[in-house]
Amino acid sequence: MELRDLSLQFGQNRVLEQLNLSLQPGERLVVVGPSGAGKSSILRLLAGLQLPSSGELLLHGEPQTYLRLDQEHPPDVRLVFQNPALLGSLTVGENVGFLLYRFSKLGEREIRERVSQALDAVGLGGIEKQLPGELSGGMQKRVSFARALIQDPGQPHDRVPLLLFDEPTAGLDPVACTRIEDLIVRTTTMAEASSVVVSHVHSTIERTGQRMVLIYGGQFLWQGDLAAYRETDNPYVVQFRSGSLQGPMQPAEV
Repeated sequence: MELRDLSLQFGQNRVLEQLNLSLQPGERLVVVGPSGAGKSSILRLLAGLQLPSSGELLLHGEPQTYLRLDQEHPPDVRLVFQNPALLGSLTVGENVGFLLYRFSKLGEREIRERVSQALDAVGLGGIEKQLPGELSGGMQKRVSFARALIQDPGQPHDRVPLLLFDEPTAGLDPVACTRIEDLIVRTTTMAEASSVVVSHVHSTIERTGQRMVLIYGGQFLWQGDLAAYRETDNPYVVQFRSGSLQGPMQPAEV
């Protein structure tokens, strides 16, 4: 994935301004910054839910000039929402295999096998016939990770999938956070994917990220690896790490 001078604007409101960033195959990137800084807008662009106002977004070296549903051969981008976003009228198995049932030419038996493997990988084997409403919130979250693991046989084998995680541990207790953080790393590895995680949670940043980028005011103001994130004296990173009210970032009104 590569961003080249990418900007997003609504009327006079500049949400993102000339962002430049690249993501290597297999890399795990965490986007951090205060609320309203533009993190979710980046995910919407990467997921193909919005188009940039200017600049370029490239996936596998190809400029993305259309929304995903307008593309004949869209890239393999999988978004894990903050909420599980499961379809309540479908079984767990139907939720996990939704795209395969709808778009692939695979037979019923092969889809069931792929669904079973994905659920086993997140520790939920044997619940294919249950409905989402019969599961706890944590189990529903893990089902959404299983859905992200499903491989699309229609995608070229030499193209690394891109996994997007939107605040995956928001509102969870510390133990549940650790479980989900481990799943992010495991899911990225098992899917042979790259991942972008948007998070405010320090444990999630530390446990899932290999590289971090801090956004504020719609601009990338710092980026580096985990060791650099821990040690840098960049005032924006220092304020974010400490949660201090003193610093260049102005806290949102509460």
